[in-house]
Amino acid sequence: MSADRNDPPLVLAVPSKGRLQENAAAFFGRAGLQFVQARGERDYRGSIAGFENVEVLYLSASEIARELASGGAHLGVTGEDLIRENIADAETRLEILTPLGFGHANVVVAVPQAWIDVRRMADLEDVAAAFRARHGRKMRVATKYVNLTRRFFAEHGVTDYRIVESLGATEGAPASGAAELIVDITTTGSTLAANALKILSDGTMLRSEANLVASLTADWGPRAREAVRTILSRIAAEEEARTTREVRARFARLPAGLVGAAAERFATRVVDAPSVSEEITLQAPKDRIFALSDWLVAQGAERVAVSQADYVFRPTNPLIEALEARLG
Repeated sequence: MSADRNDPPLVLAVPSKGRLQENAAAFFGRAGLQFVQARGERDYRGSIAGFENVEVLYLSASEIARELASGGAHLGVTGEDLIRENIADAETRLEILTPLGFGHANVVVAVPQAWIDVRRMADLEDVAAAFRARHGRKMRVATKYVNLTRRFFAEHGVTDYRIVESLGATEGAPASGAAELIVDITTTGSTLAANALKILSDGTMLRSEANLVASLTADWGPRAREAVRTILSRIAAEEEARTTREVRARFARLPAGLVGAAAERFATRVVDAPSVSEEITLQAPKDRIFALSDWLVAQGAERVAVSQADYVFRPTNPLIEALEARLG
């Protein structure tokens, strides 16, 4: 794809394989943003149908974090765990725009189940001291998350340990004798339990998921800014439509104060206020629809109808505003 070197297109980095790639494609697809790989799945560059100002890069999640930090990509889909681990000054280089609802995993501290008296981080310092006295060396922690581990252990006053960087299956380190405990990522905890490990009650370092992340170091020229406004507008419109519902309620006589009471109790906003008719349309969070509908009936509604919009566009967009505030 050709581009003016002085005004480059927007570069969007997405996962190159597996469930993360499938979920990312589905997320953008719901917003009407269809990825195109001209030479098939092995093509590591692509585009978005109908967008001339966007290039799509297919990379691993860890590579995406590095490209965003260096300015090699404008937008990317990657996990917060990779951002916090690999980018020391993430707050100055990146803007996390919105969580995407997939790729959930927690970074946790796990110890052998046989350590019956070890339940919290506060117990580890005593264990470390006893381990050094018995074995003449520091307690070992196997992990791929070296920086997160150092920060988290320091916050909890645990200092007498040594990190063993894990290159394979971290959960097997205690059983193989390579380490005494681990810091690893988990979704359900079942793999840890299968390896006779338990998560400390306060040992969750980070609750991570895939996020849409913007680079603050990339070259944000006019083409990239125009493209990102369109992309974020569609994403916000799809998200609002997916997470809210429109509720139309018809009354013989609209009760005084109903609009304010509904907003206070159910976080609604007015879509259409009654003029001649006594029918009102409210927008409400999806998870409060049933309670709101029951309440409207109790307030005298003769009919309550709930529907979902495909997209909800607004003149203001919190995603765009957040990014432009950082870019200046």
